[in-house]
Amino acid sequence: MRRSPRDSMDSYRRVSRRGLILGGMQLGFAGLLGLRMRYMQVDQADQFRLLAEENRVNIRLIPPARGQIFDRNGAVIAENAPSYRITMVREDAGNVEEVIARLSALVELDEDELNRALAEMERSAPFLPITIADRVGWDDISRVAVNAPALPGVTPEVGLSRHYPMGDDFAHVAGYVGPVSERDLARYADPEPVLRIPRFQIGKVGVEAKYEEMLRGRAGAKRVEVNAVGRVMRELDRREGEAGADLQLTVDNGLQNYIKARLGTESASVVVMDVTDGDLLAISSSPSYDPNKFVRGISFDDYAVLRDNDRRPLASKTVQDAYPPGSTFKMVTVLAALDAGVISPEETVWCPGYMEVGGRRFHCWKGGGHGHMDLEKSLRESCDVYYYDLALKVGIEKITDTALRLGLGMSHDIPMSAVTEGLTPTKAWKERERGSSWVIGDTVNASIGQGFVLTSPLQLAVMTARLATGRAVTPRLIKSVEGRTSPSHSGENLGFNENHLRWIRKAMFAVSNNRRGTAYRTRIAEDAFRMAGKTGTSQVRNITAAERARGVTSNDDLPWNRRDHGLFVAFAPYDAPKIAVSVVVEHGGGSSAATPIARDVALQALYGRDPPLDAYPKKDRGRIKTQQERLARERRAPDGEESSRA
Repeated sequence: MRRSPRDSMDSYRRVSRRGLILGGMQLGFAGLLGLRMRYMQVDQADQFRLLAEENRVNIRLIPPARGQIFDRNGAVIAENAPSYRITMVREDAGNVEEVIARLSALVELDEDELNRALAEMERSAPFLPITIADRVGWDDISRVAVNAPALPGVTPEVGLSRHYPMGDDFAHVAGYVGPVSERDLARYADPEPVLRIPRFQIGKVGVEAKYEEMLRGRAGAKRVEVNAVGRVMRELDRREGEAGADLQLTVDNGLQNYIKARLGTESASVVVMDVTDGDLLAISSSPSYDPNKFVRGISFDDYAVLRDNDRRPLASKTVQDAYPPGSTFKMVTVLAALDAGVISPEETVWCPGYMEVGGRRFHCWKGGGHGHMDLEKSLRESCDVYYYDLALKVGIEKITDTALRLGLGMSHDIPMSAVTEGLTPTKAWKERERGSSWVIGDTVNASIGQGFVLTSPLQLAVMTARLATGRAVTPRLIKSVEGRTSPSHSGENLGFNENHLRWIRKAMFAVSNNRRGTAYRTRIAEDAFRMAGKTGTSQVRNITAAERARGVTSNDDLPWNRRDHGLFVAFAPYDAPKIAVSVVVEHGGGSSAATPIARDVALQALYGRDPPLDAYPKKDRGRIKTQQERLARERRAPDGEESSRA
């Protein structure tokens, strides 16, 4: 059936209307789309550009170079040494076990370190590099580089790692660094992002820990372009970090090294202090340990050897341990009595070998007694009864007050770990801490540095420096930070009567230079460097009445850990004091173990080198010559080279 022209015209109009409607709708949609695109590309351009940039560019931290530590003369104590390492990216390696097998044929891999690396690899993203071997040699790095095509995902790298070139000489002073642990992070309310970098190192003990924030520096940053899965494609730009501050210590490397060799295997400590400004010229604990073993994490076996050693190489004995000071405390007691006006230097006390106090007999070390003792004789021969008598006259409160003024019973502010306060007891202290009342016997014991009294070798050196100068000298370990010198610690006048101090110094001089002095055999023969000192023996066991009746057992016949500690303190030269020295030899059997060490150390400090033989008494010169030759062989320069310091 044929359609009429009219029908065709109507159909055409209907189609045209539909087209117009559809076209209008399309045009409207296109207009809305255009407006939306304009809104996103123009009005919101900055916001979306930032979002796109964040998806494409990552900011990554660059660990800062750690500040170095030097001795007083510029010798390096802690440095950042180039460290070669081998890393692996799991994603690029493919078959990790196969690649490690090939790597093991080229480089000797530590099993414990490899197991740690594999565990870290499992926890980390597949595109992150994990250290497989650290601190490897250049030959190993070269072999890996040459065989790179056969080791997919393996990369030889160079970085910085902490290194202690002096080995165990400064372990207890500088301390060491180690990888950040969860315990370390818990100490910070808001840890810096750099602390979360895998295997980032921070100070654990000693100066490294106390000056951590200064030494650490500030991290840098780099912008890297990454792909959709986060793999780095290229580095866009870099902002280097700020290196940590360099520190200079007051300690003299040569003297510290000499002391370490001189102490040998003794469980002992030595402090040498400049009495003019408080500088610690040496502060040494023996035995020591190699801090380099801790930098990357010490093995269980190595740590067990240190932990189980009965001479406690991990302990900083100079500041951490507190000992009964024994007779080195007698200067405190006599100064308290002089200051209180209860005795004069010429006044004498009769010593029959003991004193009865409160129904108890307190013995002098000399069983037969010393006879009549005045101030000088009592210190020179170390009579105990003289000080028992003073204690009854002056009382514990005055003794403790004097001890505090001389630097005992307080924690001196130096950047070493676990610095002890020691103990200068009072009646209130005993009531509070022991729940019992003070008795007169406690005062008698305290007068000779026994009983509750405890002091560290550092505190004994401070006490000696204050007696030598009459000033409140305080110890200083940091000489400068970034070249800025730290203030001197010479201190103000203590306010003691100078005449009283002169009497005590004169008596200390007699200890070392009078034929009846307890340290006469280890005197300094050189007139310009003669020292004034005081011996001390502190008991570590009780002597029963039965043992005393049959004869006190000799220290030589006792097990090592039951022998008395030996102590000695001194300042020199006597006429113009420059240094104070304190020595404690654990279980040394008495002061005779400490006095020759103190004499040798004092001479080494005063001469700045091995002293001439005529600085020693004639009878000792042959032995001293042999000793100097032996120590010259034993002393080593950094990293095992022969020393030229001697």
